[in-house]
Amino acid sequence: MRARKLMVMAGIASLFLAAGAIVAHAAWEWAFHDLPPVPESAEDLWRVRMESTVTLLDSDGAVLAIRGPLYGMPARLDDLPPHVAQAFLSIEDRRYFEHDGVDWRGTVRAMLANVRAGRTVQGGSTITMQLVKNLILTPERTIRRKIQEMRLAMALERVLTKEEILELYLNRIYFGEQAYGIEAAARRYFNKPASELTVQEAALLAALPAAPSRLAPTDNLAEAQARATNVLIAMRDAGFLSPMDFIVANATQAEPVESAFRPGGALQYGHLFDYAVTEAQRLLGPDNDVPDLVIETTLDTRLQNAAQEVVTNRLERDGPGVRAGEAAAVVLADDGAVRAMVGGRDYVSSQFNRAIQARRQPGSAFKPFVYLAALEADYSPSSVFNDTPVTYDNWSPVNFGGGNRGQMTMEDALKRSVNTIAAQVGMLVGISEVAEMARRMGISTPLNEVPSLSLGSSEVRVIDMAASYLVIANDGRRLDPYFVTTIRTTRGDVLYERPEETRTQQVIARGHARAMSTMLQAVVLDGTGRRAAVPGHRVAGKTGTSQNSRDAWFVGYSAQYAAAVWTGNDDDSAMANVTGGGLPADIWREIMVAAHEGERAQPLAAPAPRVRSEREERLVAFYSGLSADFDRVLSGGRLN
Repeated sequence: MRARKLMVMAGIASLFLAAGAIVAHAAWEWAFHDLPPVPESAEDLWRVRMESTVTLLDSDGAVLAIRGPLYGMPARLDDLPPHVAQAFLSIEDRRYFEHDGVDWRGTVRAMLANVRAGRTVQGGSTITMQLVKNLILTPERTIRRKIQEMRLAMALERVLTKEEILELYLNRIYFGEQAYGIEAAARRYFNKPASELTVQEAALLAALPAAPSRLAPTDNLAEAQARATNVLIAMRDAGFLSPMDFIVANATQAEPVESAFRPGGALQYGHLFDYAVTEAQRLLGPDNDVPDLVIETTLDTRLQNAAQEVVTNRLERDGPGVRAGEAAAVVLADDGAVRAMVGGRDYVSSQFNRAIQARRQPGSAFKPFVYLAALEADYSPSSVFNDTPVTYDNWSPVNFGGGNRGQMTMEDALKRSVNTIAAQVGMLVGISEVAEMARRMGISTPLNEVPSLSLGSSEVRVIDMAASYLVIANDGRRLDPYFVTTIRTTRGDVLYERPEETRTQQVIARGHARAMSTMLQAVVLDGTGRRAAVPGHRVAGKTGTSQNSRDAWFVGYSAQYAAAVWTGNDDDSAMANVTGGGLPADIWREIMVAAHEGERAQPLAAPAPRVRSEREERLVAFYSGLSADFDRVLSGGRLN
């Protein structure tokens, strides 16, 4: 009987054990069946759940704009003042260095407090658990997720050191206003690196992770400062601040500075941002999948702001009267670096970047390519042509304002922008040679090789025109424009760095470049481009106007910069008699004045032209023509 009873009890116990095992297995499956794996190193956690973000820097490394969240460069514990980490430990996890990822004492205390209050008043989460919650688990608030959080926190502490976890926490926690990490928060709210945070500033930042959106000091400074006081009290109670240090720190509350950077607020740099991202994608290639990019550019912020202001103000003041709705400008340094780029009057109303995306007819600004081809064909600036009506393939070019001047030199024809002579020269040297010269100089758009190409009938880009004239300024050496100098991640990993030594190409002979440069100086001194003159600096350039004033240009350079300016309308409608020597020349001059502010005047490589009266020019043309006729007779040729 007793044996039977023992067997029954054993059977019942077995059933209970089996049931318990089943329940335990079910509970385990319920809690951990979808538990993510524990990262094996701190490196694996740096970019977990990092949203796509791009930071744009100017040539001095200053932040211009950010798209997406603001991620700061990683801040190392050893580089931070001790009071920064102490502020977070005091308010978030005072026993951090004593527990194994879960503070059981704090967890029980939080549970009792919540039961007494009938609601959640304490969390009991350690810094390690918060890191797990933010980077590994979902944000849901359930018992199951809390259990997973505890298990992963303990597992994480077996893989990483306390210092590594704390460093990750400080660099990945959210501080409101799109700022992630202590470095981003320090720069966002105080416009300084985290290594320079004061005790008061550290306390204010340590107050934010509890409710970053509600406590953001830019929106709720009083409540943020009230919680910062609690942080200072906790630092005193933890022994991190002496009573006197606490009194001093609490006497002055930290406040965000007015100049602190606002992420995403710089819409004025929208066209540049788009251009930088496009260039970064080209440089990194299609396989790049890095979510966070920091792009350092060649931009001169002061000059960029000045150029945008000039374009905006001129279009607002003069545009309505002459029906000019848009403009674009590019300024290049003497090495091809893009120092300023204006893609239009307003990025908000139009994201189309007219400086690099638009293709417009350059008109007479294309003529330097024609005359450079002539110089290569053994013509010279003093070669004489006859300004007379001509026709090629049913195309009869006419001069601006009508009329003809008779014989004149090539130099004078360029200075006065005589169309008939440019057309003759283009046909003499060959339209294909003119097109080849333009491509060699940097024109990247397709060119229609017809007689009217000599007068700029094919469409070009603003940036290409600036680059092409830079070739002339640089004695015939081509230096293609560049905008991006370095691409890295927010952790500082360099993905691309522009080589210091860049290869240049001699695309035209130095003598020809200087001859053309002297001719282009004459355009500004007493030709169609007089309004582009920059006081105190020698400049050269050329006006350009397409048919019916649909496009108007001024392109030119000094010893330090090359710049191109276009004005017109997006719908290709005509302006009211706007020529390249008017509104575009005015805009060009004002931008170049800003570019040369504080810079010493430097001479151009080419000699300045001799300024002659119109009568003297006619005499020069006459005697040059006689000399050419005499040379032809001596060589056995015939007079025309």
